[in-house]
Amino acid sequence: MAAALTEKGRAVRARIVEETAHQILAAGIGGTTLDSVRAATLTSKSQLFHYFPGGKAELVREVALWDSEQLGAAQEPWIHDLGTWASWDGWRAALEQYYFGLGRWACPIGSLASEAVNGDAELAAAISTLIAEWTAHLERGVRRMQDAGEMRADAEPRRLAAALLAAVQGGLLLAQIERASWPLEAAIDNAFAGLTALRPVASTPA
Repeated sequence: MAAALTEKGRAVRARIVEETAHQILAAGIGGTTLDSVRAATLTSKSQLFHYFPGGKAELVREVALWDSEQLGAAQEPWIHDLGTWASWDGWRAALEQYYFGLGRWACPIGSLASEAVNGDAELAAAISTLIAEWTAHLERGVRRMQDAGEMRADAEPRRLAAALLAAVQGGLLLAQIERASWPLEAAIDNAFAGLTALRPVASTPA
């Protein structure tokens, strides 16, 4: 990124990143070209390389960061709590609203990850870090539930967090195939059933 951008320059750069994110979600990394981004953002080739000297690879890595910021913001404030069953319900509702609002049955981060594994090693590493951070938030939430006596001590926070994310990504994949929301809802329902089954006996509703 240029060392010192004007306010207008920052706005142009942000517009390029956001448009590229939309195109990648719709057509994948391979189906997104610098020409298609330039056409949609009304920018020249020199402008594009001014903001992204590394070309498409640098731009895609910026998209990964932007997608991560959007996903993180969508989960606020719940993702930093998850110490009560109400906060878990709030997190779930916010996450579903985010995905349903995209207009595409896909996860931007998951879509990038599937293409990056055998391509850009730097992008793959960045996405791996983002997924690890997301998993860590959920893992800490499970531990908070255990500390609050709302979940059994023998629950395995890391495995539960990974299972939750797997349910979300798997549900989104099937939702993309079906072009409907119900597979994601069903996958999360099942994952949450696993969580609530770990309530201590004394706190299980009658």
